[in-house]
Amino acid sequence: MTARPRIAVTTSARSGWRIFPLVALNVWLAGGRAVRWGTGRAAELNTVDGLVIGGGDDISPALYGGEIRAEVRLDPARDALERRLAEEALERGLPVLGICRGAQMLNVALGGTLHADAYAAFPGSRRYRTILPRRRVRACRGTLLAGIAGREEMLVNALHTQAVDRLGRGLRVAAEDAGGMIQAIERPGPPFALGVQWHPEHLFYQAAQRRIFAALVRAAAGRAVTAPA
Repeated sequence: MTARPRIAVTTSARSGWRIFPLVALNVWLAGGRAVRWGTGRAAELNTVDGLVIGGGDDISPALYGGEIRAEVRLDPARDALERRLAEEALERGLPVLGICRGAQMLNVALGGTLHADAYAAFPGSRRYRTILPRRRVRACRGTLLAGIAGREEMLVNALHTQAVDRLGRGLRVAAEDAGGMIQAIERPGPPFALGVQWHPEHLFYQAAQRRIFAALVRAAAGRAVTAPA
């Protein structure tokens, strides 16, 4: 029997206990096996076949030359870990999926910047903070995301306060909302690198969202060097 590709999932020390099981479920349904990584845990990319950079606290503006906002919660240790992992994964050609904060980290790791206050930058984008599918987004024509999830309008959730501003090297916009806020970014060609601003792990009842995890696992299986547990 073919071994399941091993997918590392980075999580917050505060909320990872409740978020990781959902991501792990989606990875398992897609044919992979998830392992949880975070600060204080072993995190070596040569032991896995793919990487999910998960959601959580805002990324420090110090990483992209932005201004610190007093009201936001930051996690410098996690910032450092995930930036290293993102940079190394991209250099090695390891498949990467960024979820919410993870999409932003993917952009920052490639030299891009963020809007620290997404809704101030995009007043036409309605403010949501819910795991329920309320925000309407559509994948851009001709993108990897469109090939995965289709071009039909998607109803997704939203928990973020930051958003992608200037794109990182080699990235393109993969989805936007009606207000023009970037909702997904991707690398046009292989190896697989996709970041979505929403939380598809909460939307496993939507086939389009399950296909996002399936695409990651499929890419990981194509280069699998799966290490023992």
